[in-house]
Amino acid sequence: MASNGGSNGYSSGTGTEKINTDIISLTRFLTEEQAKHKEATGDFTLLCHALQFSFKSIAYYIRRATLINLTGLAGSSNITGDDQKKLDVIGNDLFVAAMRGSGRCRAVVSEEEDEIIYFDDSPNARYVVACDPIDGSSNLDAGVSVGTIFGVFKLPDSVIGRKPTAEDLLMPGSELLAAGFTMYGASAQLVITMKGGSVNGFTLDNALGEFILTHPDMRIPKKRAIYSVNEGNSMYWTDKTKAYFESLKYPKEEGGKPYSSRYIGSMVADAYRTLLYGGIFAYPADKKSPKGKLRILYECAPMAMVMENAGGNAVDSNMARMLDIKPATIHDRSGIFMGSPEEMDKVLEAHK
Repeated sequence: MASNGGSNGYSSGTGTEKINTDIISLTRFLTEEQAKHKEATGDFTLLCHALQFSFKSIAYYIRRATLINLTGLAGSSNITGDDQKKLDVIGNDLFVAAMRGSGRCRAVVSEEEDEIIYFDDSPNARYVVACDPIDGSSNLDAGVSVGTIFGVFKLPDSVIGRKPTAEDLLMPGSELLAAGFTMYGASAQLVITMKGGSVNGFTLDNALGEFILTHPDMRIPKKRAIYSVNEGNSMYWTDKTKAYFESLKYPKEEGGKPYSSRYIGSMVADAYRTLLYGGIFAYPADKKSPKGKLRILYECAPMAMVMENAGGNAVDSNMARMLDIKPATIHDRSGIFMGSPEEMDKVLEAHK
């Protein structure tokens, strides 16, 4: 009954069901990628395995969240008087524990932690991970998709063996070795890219407990008449930003169609939709937040790397390439515009 191409045909009363037996899991994908680099030590692959374990764990707790009352505010107590941990605290704890357990991570910068977390048990580890463990957690109670954003940096040889300082970790996104995000929605979707590589999307198969390659070599559409921005802030925008979005809603050319507006308010979900369908996602700096709202190290830079490697573009509110921006502190902020290349050309033109 076996057919070619790694699929088996099983006949049933309704016909033949094709079962794909040549599945590319994230584990297999990482192993095959490692084999392409003769100089690879396997350390990065082990770090990636720890990353995917943390994503699976967070996905599991988010699925159970509403059943076991994890969506309320931290500080609420359960029936026995134990303090309940809110999901983003649990997400952070899971992520940090996975990175510590990998033995390949020297430090973590997390949105949930004021200071850098060092793993002195691994003094010669080469990697630093920046992450927002649960981005968009204010949406959790409403069942809206949230996600984890991550970036992996490699420490220079001069830092190995000593405790890296904050200054050592303040690298621009162009130094990222890998970046991506996991979106926890109806299913858990992992999007990951390596330096100079393509963007690949994986879906968590809960039955197998594995991330399966479902979106190989993702490319953002060149243009799409969709914009994604919080228009509630438009009162505080610069005149150029206001004029740009007005031009999308009220096109000047005869018979021009206005752009569609799509805004979820969870960066991972908005960015994932923009990556799949095209268009533009923006969170501009404004008079209320002159530096911007999103963090450079673990929100803007990883997302910009994904967008660029998928054929898109990403800039800050000064129209500088997002990946060239070096944060001043570990939690430094920026505005961002990112999306389809032809839509980004219009952004740059409008902000000249």
